[in-house]
Amino acid sequence: MERIIKLFSCENISIEYSIIGKGEPIFVMHGGHSNCHEEFGYKALVENGFSVITPSRAGYGGTSKEVGKSLATACGYYSKLLAHLNIEKVHLLAISAGGPSGIYFAAHYPERVASLTLQSAVTKEWLTPKDKEYKAARILFRPKVEKYTWKLISLMNDKFPQFIFKQMFPSFSNLRYEEAKSKMSKEDVEAIRKMNNRQRSGYGFFIDLKQVNAISGEDLQAVRCPTLIMHSKHDGSVPLEHSFHVHENIPSSDLCLLDSWGHLIWLGKSAEKTDINLIKFLNSN
Repeated sequence: MERIIKLFSCENISIEYSIIGKGEPIFVMHGGHSNCHEEFGYKALVENGFSVITPSRAGYGGTSKEVGKSLATACGYYSKLLAHLNIEKVHLLAISAGGPSGIYFAAHYPERVASLTLQSAVTKEWLTPKDKEYKAARILFRPKVEKYTWKLISLMNDKFPQFIFKQMFPSFSNLRYEEAKSKMSKEDVEAIRKMNNRQRSGYGFFIDLKQVNAISGEDLQAVRCPTLIMHSKHDGSVPLEHSFHVHENIPSSDLCLLDSWGHLIWLGKSAEKTDINLIKFLNSN
């Protein structure tokens, strides 16, 4: 897939973004540790006639950390990016830690959103200072350290891909590895290796840690566009209750529970079902 990467400058800030494909626009709020180089799920969207626009969210990639002063500030700049691209309305796709950004944008810029899809998305309180995962992230992914963390992970992953896959597996799934094997595909180990090679945290993950808990019930109830919630029944990163919570609070939502082996619903034997359900939803809205 040909990926065009550009930089949008506005009011002394910059937003890095990528565009893949031609057709009806999908605007992606990527997950944590990601950026405009994200790939999961894109191939099927492009092959089905969509254009995928992915800004590196606040503090990730080449996007200024000042964009992340608040969700309101960030979403204001994302709206300006769409205006710069002469795009009036998009299908909004929010993934994992990008969930709050997607929800806030859909709630406060309804004129720009044709539909909202939440994939493995954070929708309520998630990591807090009392959680061991939060404490570990504050050490491993702080801005002055994160590039060395990811360099080590990618080096180890290139050398021992199967070993690293098994080591990372519990962070993605609440199944035991032996239970999940029947749900995996032979391409999953390589997909994780490629993911680890493109990931960086920058200032972005620290911004996420502050903002993932900023979405209110009022924000959720303000979302009026058609909404599809996609979540694995075995997600070990973002608990399943996040999908139930958002489904209960967005009146126009449909819930699609998947039997994928974990958080990364674009991998495994059920990946095609993920693609089919999403494309069917987009084409109907």
